[in-house]
Amino acid sequence: MIGGLLYLTTSRPDISFGVRLCARYQANPKQSHLSIVKQIFNHLAGTVNYGLWYTCDKNTTLVGYNDYDWAGCLDDRKSASGGCFFIGNNLVSWYSKKQQSISLSTVEAEYIVAGSCCTQLIWLNKMLTDYGYP
Repeated sequence: MIGGLLYLTTSRPDISFGVRLCARYQANPKQSHLSIVKQIFNHLAGTVNYGLWYTCDKNTTLVGYNDYDWAGCLDDRKSASGGCFFIGNNLVSWYSKKQQSISLSTVEAEYIVAGSCCTQLIWLNKMLTDYGYP
């Protein structure tokens, strides 16, 4: 079930965080994890017509948004980082991951997620330049 949901996250970013959270416990799942996976499937059944919508416009402005959850993981107190990136009005990239280290303050967690976001924006900007977009 997790493998199918991981495949589906390529077109449904709204389930990305929950699916990746369940995938962490795939080696040793409990009944609570199965109930969460069933909730994700119920969410998908109710939102079958949802997905990504891309518009055709000349706007090539690259914009990135990020956020973090300081010490959100109850198992190891690591923070979660996430971000999404738009070209014009179109979502082109997103990520959600647990940070490598334990942040001692909200400022440290915010600094880490800002660095990840800037790295992704620089990479996307370089890729757009390689494709001939200003």
